Amino acid sequence: MSDLRKMIIDGAEIEVDPALTILQACEQAGIEVPRFCYHERLSIAGNCRMCLVEVVGGPPKPAASCAMQVRDLRGGPDGEPPEVKTKSPMVKKAREGVMEFLLINHPLDCPICDQGGECDLQDQAMAYGVDFSRFREEKRSAIDPDLGPLVATKMTRCISCTRCVRFTTEVAGVSEMGQTGRGEDSEITSYLGQMLTSELQGNVIDLCPVGALTSKPYAFTARPWELSHTESIDVMDALCSNIRVDTRGRDVMRFLPRNHDGVNEEWLSDKSRFVWDGLRRQRLDRPYVRKGGKLTPVGWNEAFAAIASAANGKKIAGIAGDLAPVEAMFALKQLVEGLGGAVECRTDGAKLPAGNRSGYAGTARIEDLDEAEKVLLIGTNPRIEAPVLNARIRKAWLRGAQIALVGEAADLTYDYHHAGDTTAALNKMIDEGVSDEEKGKPSVVVIGQGALIGDDGTANLAGAMRMCELLGAKLLVLHTAASRVGAMDIGFTNDSALGVMNDADVIWNLGADEIEIGAGAFVIYQGSHGDRGAHRADVILPGAAWTEENGLFVNTEGRPQRANRAGFAPGEARDNWAIIRAASAHLGQTLPYDNLLALRKALFEAVPHLASIDSVPENEWRPVEGGQGGEQPMRSPVEDHYLTNPIARASEVMAELSKLAHERALPIAAE
Repeated sequence: MSDLRKMIIDGAEIEVDPALTILQACEQAGIEVPRFCYHERLSIAGNCRMCLVEVVGGPPKPAASCAMQVRDLRGGPDGEPPEVKTKSPMVKKAREGVMEFLLINHPLDCPICDQGGECDLQDQAMAYGVDFSRFREEKRSAIDPDLGPLVATKMTRCISCTRCVRFTTEVAGVSEMGQTGRGEDSEITSYLGQMLTSELQGNVIDLCPVGALTSKPYAFTARPWELSHTESIDVMDALCSNIRVDTRGRDVMRFLPRNHDGVNEEWLSDKSRFVWDGLRRQRLDRPYVRKGGKLTPVGWNEAFAAIASAANGKKIAGIAGDLAPVEAMFALKQLVEGLGGAVECRTDGAKLPAGNRSGYAGTARIEDLDEAEKVLLIGTNPRIEAPVLNARIRKAWLRGAQIALVGEAADLTYDYHHAGDTTAALNKMIDEGVSDEEKGKPSVVVIGQGALIGDDGTANLAGAMRMCELLGAKLLVLHTAASRVGAMDIGFTNDSALGVMNDADVIWNLGADEIEIGAGAFVIYQGSHGDRGAHRADVILPGAAWTEENGLFVNTEGRPQRANRAGFAPGEARDNWAIIRAASAHLGQTLPYDNLLALRKALFEAVPHLASIDSVPENEWRPVEGGQGGEQPMRSPVEDHYLTNPIARASEVMAELSKLAHERALPIAAE
C-alpha cells in the first residue's frame, strides 16, 4: 500500500495508484465523469474537454481529467492530500459550455438517427447540458465519405472525438482514417476517399459516441427499445467472442460485442458482427428424403423411417462440422457408436492428437499474449483466421514483443521476422537454439491449422512443442472451427481419421459443409442451411442455427462457453440434440435422456471440465513425437475469410465483402 497515493475527490479521501489519471481515479471512487473522446483501450487524445474537473489549489480553470495523472497533483500547503472536485459550480458551468459548443453545429435529426436511444451525446446533453440554445446561425454541413458496405457516415453529426481514427490506427493496425483541416473546417475522413479494408472496421460504430458512424446493413430497421437482448457467443471463428444477440420477434437484427478481457476484450470482427442476415436465407425448415433422385419434403416420421431402413445392418459413420454444439456431437457419438459405427471431427485432415489436450488445445490462454515478449506463429494467418486475436498480437507488438512467422507471408498489421514456410524452416530454428536470455522471457507459440493439415502435420506439431520447451513458452493451437476443441474433448475421433468415411455405407453428416462426400454412401445431412452438405444428402434433417438453441462451445484455448437461445428455428426445424434423440428411438438405440438438462448431466459426467463454464483448464504437457517432415509449404486453410461456413455463404453482406476483398487482391496495371 506504500506506493499508493491519497487524494480527495468530492470530499471523500481515497488511495489510488499515482499512475492513474484523475478520470480513472474518479471511476475507482464510483464517481461518474462524462467523456466523449476518452476510451480505456485507446490512446489519450484529450480533445473533447467534456471530462473537465476542478483541481483545488491548481490553475484557476478546469482541467481535463483524462489527460492529467494523479502524480501530477500538488497537495495542500499544510501537507493535505490533493483535492479534486467534480460537481463544483466551476465544473458545472464548464460542462455546460462544452456541451453548448458541441451542439452548435450538431443537426437536430435525432428522430431519424440510428444512434437514437443509445447515444452518448443525447444522454450527456440531458445530464450535463442546458435546455436552450443561444445560437440562431445556420449549422455547418459536411461531406459524407463512402467507407464501404459496412459503415454508414453522417459527418455533420461528428464531434471530432477521433475515436475512429485512433482505433483503426492503433488496434486494427490499418491507418485508413484521419482528420484534416483546422477549426470549423476540420473533418474526419478516409485517406484519398478510399473505403475501409480492415476486418475490424465495424468496431468504430460502437466507439462513435454520436450518430456520425452507424451500421449500414442495420440502418433504419429497428430501434433499441424494440429489441430483446440475449448474451451469447460467436461461432464464426474459433475465438468464440462474447456477443449480445439483439432480436425482434424471431428475427436476429444485429450482433454486438460483449466485454470479456480473457477472450475478445470488447472487439468483434466484421464477419461476426454482420453475418446475421445469413440466418434468414437458404434455411432448411422441413425434412426431405431423396425419391427418384429428387429431394422431396416429408414428415419427421417418414424421414426417420428412411434412415432406419438405410442403416439397418449397414456400417455407419458420423462426422461433425464447424458449427455443431457439443451436446449434439455427444448425442451423435453415442448413437453412432451404439450402432457399431465410428465418428470423426477432423474433416480437414488436421493431425490433432486424440486424447492429448496439450496437443489440440495447447497450454496458453489468449490473454497470455498481452504479456508475451516473443510470439512465434507457425502455419497461420491470424488476420483472416481470427482478426480479434490478431489485434491482440498487434497489441503485444506495440508493447515491444518480437514476432516471428513460419508460414505463408502476409500483411498481419505488424512487423515480423519471416523465417520460411516449411517444416525445414521450423527445424532450422530449433537446431539454432535460443539464448538463456530468450528462455527467461514470457513467450507464446501459436500453431495454426495450416501447419497441422497434410503429411507434415504431426512433424509440425512436434516441432512447435519442441520450440515451446526450448523457449519455456506456452502453446496456443489456433483452430478455424468453433466446434473442433469441444469435439476433441468428447472423443469425437477415430483411429483412421477420415478413413472412417471411405469405409461407411451410411454417413450422418452433422453440419459438415466444407468437404466433398463421394458417391456410393447413403448421406444423412443435419444442419440449418441448404449448402453443399444438403445438396449431397439422401435425407435432410433441419436443425437449429447456433442462435436458436442452447449449446456449449469450447474455444481455441479450451474455454467452455455457453451459447444461449435468442430465437426459435423456422418451420419444422428443431434443436440438433433433440433430432438425434428422436432418431435414436427409430434406430433401436434410444438415448437415455429426454431433455437438455439430462443430456448435459451425462456429458459432464463423461467430460467433467466442460461443466466449468468460462474457465480454462490446466492441460498436462505431453509432447508429440513426429518426424522431420518434408518441404510441404504451410498455407492457411482459409481461402476466403468471409465465406467459410453455410451461414456466411448465405449472407449478402458477406458476399459483397468477399467480392471487394477479391478485387483489392487483383494487381493493377502498373504492377
